[in-house]
Amino acid sequence: MNRPIRKVVMVLLGCFVLLFVQLNRIQFYGATALEDQPANSRTIQRDFDRPRGRILTSDDVVVAESTPTPGGFFEEQRAYPHNNLYAHTVGYTSFTFGAEGVEREYNDALIGRTAGQELSGLTDILSGRNPVGDVRLTLRHDMQTLARDGLGDRAGAVVALNPVNGDIYAMWSFPSFDPNLIAVNDGSVANEQWTALVNAEGNPLRAKTYRDIFFPGSTFKLVTAAAALENDVLSPTDPEFEAVESYVPPLTERPITNFGGATCGGNLIELLVVSCNTAFAQVAAEQLGPGPTVEAAERFGFNQVPPIDLPASVESIFPTDFGSAVENPDGFPAGVFENTPALAQTAIGQNDVSASPLQMALVAAAVANGGQVPTPHVLQQIEDSETRDVTSTYQPSVWLRAMAPDTAAQLTDAMIQVVERGTAQNMAIDGLIVGAKTGTAQLGTDPPRSHAWIVAFGGRASEPAELAVAVLVEGQEGSSEQTGGRVAAPIARSLFEQFFSSQ
Repeated sequence: MNRPIRKVVMVLLGCFVLLFVQLNRIQFYGATALEDQPANSRTIQRDFDRPRGRILTSDDVVVAESTPTPGGFFEEQRAYPHNNLYAHTVGYTSFTFGAEGVEREYNDALIGRTAGQELSGLTDILSGRNPVGDVRLTLRHDMQTLARDGLGDRAGAVVALNPVNGDIYAMWSFPSFDPNLIAVNDGSVANEQWTALVNAEGNPLRAKTYRDIFFPGSTFKLVTAAAALENDVLSPTDPEFEAVESYVPPLTERPITNFGGATCGGNLIELLVVSCNTAFAQVAAEQLGPGPTVEAAERFGFNQVPPIDLPASVESIFPTDFGSAVENPDGFPAGVFENTPALAQTAIGQNDVSASPLQMALVAAAVANGGQVPTPHVLQQIEDSETRDVTSTYQPSVWLRAMAPDTAAQLTDAMIQVVERGTAQNMAIDGLIVGAKTGTAQLGTDPPRSHAWIVAFGGRASEPAELAVAVLVEGQEGSSEQTGGRVAAPIARSLFEQFFSSQ
């Protein structure tokens, strides 16, 4: 073989080696990543005509099941008996559009493809059994229904969870959609319905609870308060802030005012009780500074994707760039930075701060749970669809440690006083100890609009808190008077009353 031919052979061999390596990389190492891509419907298409287990709530209500389609191209199609009630959590399975929600997250369990199910299936082949799994959720039908009814036709979201183990009892957002419309096997009908949903007002396909973020308003003051306590800037009773109507941060002439032009001041507890904008803005701008404030937000979960067992969860945002330090003639302990005016606004949940309702429910949970943020989840357990045996159970875990237990205890006492004599008095419930923080996130629109928030936790006297809730009612025209205490609190209150009356 002459030299030119040897070179050609060597080049071709090299190309074959590279092709072999790449094929194996994709097949064995990239397969999982490709299957998990939201746009990939091949997994669902592969599994679509296989037997599929049910999805049930913790109180035994069937929320997804397969129904026969006689004479159709496929033997069965997915059905959702409660229409839009569970659409954003349970999701859908569609031959045309793939899968979403629990249907996607726990697809392998539902069709019997987990390692344990396939091992069991080796013996089931002889008996003719189909080892598919039923997925049981932590969601409660009574709580989910109440969340929907409480919000009504107002845009917004409700999240209710266990502050200790992260069990999600209710997760509702409006507008929602009926997954039956896109689960049909007729592709032309599914396409028509999908197009209508994509073009519908309010983006009903998008779950506001964990896939959207909003100005959190004064509910974020809990994070600012935690930062001040953790960094020994404040104690619950010291110092006392002068009662003022407005505060002008360094490097700006634009004042930050209190809601409704009110005058407020006092110690940390009083500041939370009346939700005093001026004092919290001053604390962040002059005493905390960017570093401790950013660190506190991130310890609660901001700038990170919550590890909920649902696809495409989004991170809540707290800005991290407040510019360089500048001259500080007034000698503020935190120093002065180029964007200190923005820092003052972020401390009260405005400017570039955005949070999902799930994130704010976790803030309340961390206060109630000694400073620990639980891992939020909707799975309770997987069951054999025929024998009802439990084949696997979700194992709760701690996601983050937001603050020390002493700090959490101090904030717990402050939030209880917000209910007893502050902006959340509508949350006072006989026989329960409830702590809460309201929020009104003004949107700067004309006419005025604002988001109404409340985050809360509660339990029986002398017992740990068992429920944490976040409610968001999105702004509407003419809502300048709208506050979390008037608008969001009644929804949260109904959830607490239902939860504890049913036990």
